Amino acid sequence: MFDAALRPWIDRCLDPVGRGLARIGVSPNAVSWFGFGLGIAAAMAAALGAPVTAALLILANRLCDGLDGAVARASGSTDLGAYLDITLDFIFYSAVPFGLALADPGHALAAAFLIFSFVGTGSSFLAYAIIAQKRGISTEARGKKGFFYLGGLTEGGETIIFLVIVVLFPQVFVPLAWVFGLLCWITTGTRVWSAIMQFSDG
Repeated sequence: MFDAALRPWIDRCLDPVGRGLARIGVSPNAVSWFGFGLGIAAAMAAALGAPVTAALLILANRLCDGLDGAVARASGSTDLGAYLDITLDFIFYSAVPFGLALADPGHALAAAFLIFSFVGTGSSFLAYAIIAQKRGISTEARGKKGFFYLGGLTEGGETIIFLVIVVLFPQVFVPLAWVFGLLCWITTGTRVWSAIMQFSDG
């Protein structure tokens, strides 16, 4: 919801670091994979009951997610980079609630609903991007991307705030997971409606 407003500020902060990493030969994909490793480590920390470690690793993952784009802007973006960026993000998003379910089986039903909701937001996002690419529709409202980035009520910023809160305070995971999952379905619904309005001409 507020990713578009934050993106210019984030890019200004990270672009100098990205240029520095590019100069020493670090590739965007290497940053993406490193960040993904941190994200999976966050899920493992959540599963092992280490909330502060999990939260710090989530934030480190998000830093890498911004840095891979900054490096790509400095050294040149690729289709593989765009693919890895979104694919690894969605796996990471689902890994954290899975880790919380492993930590406490009482969280399993709420975690399953949340992951189910992430499938809705992810599939509606990616399917829209495919058709938008086919039709030559583009936007840079959330920075220069390798695919069309359709916004919604629950975007990256909201998801990260939610994940940090629930790993730090797992006792509130169940109610917040149900609420956030419902917000994800609202996002999915608005994206489907946008697709109907945009693509209904056949």
